[in-house]
Amino acid sequence: MSDAIKHECGVAFIRLRKPLEYYKEKYGTYWYGLQKLQFLMTKQLNRGQDGAGIGVVKLDPDYGARYLARKRSASKTAISDVFDEVYGDLNAMDGLQREDLAHLKKHYPYAGELLLGHLRYGTYGGNSIENIHPFLRQNNWMARNLMLAGNYNVTNTDELFNALIELGQQPKEKSDNVLMLEKIGHFIDEENQRLFGIYKAQGYDNLEIAEKIKNEINLRNVLKRSFKNVDGGYNMVGMLGHGDAFVMRDPAGIRPSHYYVDDEVVVVASERAPIMTAFNVPLESIQEIKPGHALIVKRDGSYSEEKILAPVERKSCSFERIYFSRGSDKDIYHERKELGRLLAGKVLNMIDFDLKNTVFSYVPNTASTSFYGLVDGLNEQIRKRQLDALYNTDGCTNPEALKEVLAWYLRREKVLVKDAKMRTFITNDTDREGLVGHVYDVTYGIVQPDQDTLVIMDDSVVRGTTLRTSILRILDRLRPKRIILVSSAPQIRYPDCYGIDMSRLGDFAAFQAAIALLKDRGMESLLQDLYAKAKEELAKPASEQINVVKELYAPFSADEITDKIAEMVQPKDLNARFDMVFQSIENLHQACPNDKGDWYFTGDYPTPGGTQVANRSFLYYMEGSRKRAY
Repeated sequence: MSDAIKHECGVAFIRLRKPLEYYKEKYGTYWYGLQKLQFLMTKQLNRGQDGAGIGVVKLDPDYGARYLARKRSASKTAISDVFDEVYGDLNAMDGLQREDLAHLKKHYPYAGELLLGHLRYGTYGGNSIENIHPFLRQNNWMARNLMLAGNYNVTNTDELFNALIELGQQPKEKSDNVLMLEKIGHFIDEENQRLFGIYKAQGYDNLEIAEKIKNEINLRNVLKRSFKNVDGGYNMVGMLGHGDAFVMRDPAGIRPSHYYVDDEVVVVASERAPIMTAFNVPLESIQEIKPGHALIVKRDGSYSEEKILAPVERKSCSFERIYFSRGSDKDIYHERKELGRLLAGKVLNMIDFDLKNTVFSYVPNTASTSFYGLVDGLNEQIRKRQLDALYNTDGCTNPEALKEVLAWYLRREKVLVKDAKMRTFITNDTDREGLVGHVYDVTYGIVQPDQDTLVIMDDSVVRGTTLRTSILRILDRLRPKRIILVSSAPQIRYPDCYGIDMSRLGDFAAFQAAIALLKDRGMESLLQDLYAKAKEELAKPASEQINVVKELYAPFSADEITDKIAEMVQPKDLNARFDMVFQSIENLHQACPNDKGDWYFTGDYPTPGGTQVANRSFLYYMEGSRKRAY
């Protein structure tokens, strides 16, 4: 993705199922859990570079001993900073203290059996330490303490805010982080109180009741009540102070969640490959938490996957497959290759099979896998054409014709070179545009000036800003006759509200192109009609709304919008002819058959809140507001 965009957060959770002495004896360290947590977080750094945090819960502490610990950082080197401090506290002890487990359990905050890690990409709010997960709701009763982190966005925060007020609470803010912490915490309190009443009536004293609550708290019921009427995408992890834990996934499976269990650990991560790497386990041993289900881990180490909400049609985020998740996962790697392969026929038609005068490459580095698939697809097409040509060629009497057919090949080259030391993600959009021209360079001498076509594969095109301000001009230095930008993703037409920072319609190249086409054809009145319709829809409950933004695109074919995007993205001073190719929705679903969440391409949202966000985003566009739509 040549445009910078913030997206999914990442989570990691580890429950050590053996006493810490076991890991010391088998692995030579009490810090087995911490080391694995750091490994899992580092392998998911792609999911968050705005901050990181960890939380730890100790089992069976002495009275008066600390059993909850948290460390967070909002720096650009957050993982290193967090673990430097965690290990720094350990290294401050003398050798005997570091080997004395009783001393560590009492004095070292991170000598615990439950460990939670989070990587943040901020889609809302600032990047201060207060915005970094995990969040903590504290209480003197162990089973009422809650530590929460996750990869989630909730779309109906107004509804949840009002619901908490009706319960008698006074939330300190309206963010989904605070609301979910307080909502779950409220029902944890009620479950504690329910059990307290039962055992008090049976004559148990308070100390006995506290111990019984630790063993018998019903997290399944707590989660059923807590997640009722929550609209959004989520992979949410919670740890209670007494040692219970849960991982809750949304009913449409929008956000990814994977887990692995053996007799030593229960492990959860946003992505599958990091678990495989960190614990050296095979793919088939890792499971996916089913949509609408929660993985519940009890304080005794037992676990179960429980149905909390009725699953709906699976709409797992396809952007995870296209771009966001690490490409080292087996399925994601093959799906990205297939996305490229399926575009081969269209690309060959665009260049009129002129392989001799075409150079194929990609930008940025994350597009390389789709590019390999494109190359495979092109080679398949070439082989078919070679076979057809050979059947019609007499190799004995016309060896030159035979030689020409056999000489067909792809000129695939590394055209754009990125200097990894230039970290453009740390700057605002304006500064970033200026830097990109220095981040990328070209390989000179591989393009025949004024003769060759350059075909460049990209993951996706969101705004097209970087293409217009930098990349196309950089490629133009090579003096190609033509540049064709190939996107492995379809046109992004609608806002996201489930974790990706794409909430403003006016930012999208496809939306801008549709607006321009309306103006070109004297159809601007449609905008006012849709504005009125959006107001009408937003007056309805979210569950009854339809997406009026779809009508904006209805008058135009996909090719018409593609051509207009290319026209608008092309710099005025570009010498080469410029064209674009986008993936089709049909090909996307063929390549990623199990992850058909495509709302940013089609406007078909998996929850009512998504449709409401689309209508509100259009309303804000028409009113000239830069507010977020959720």
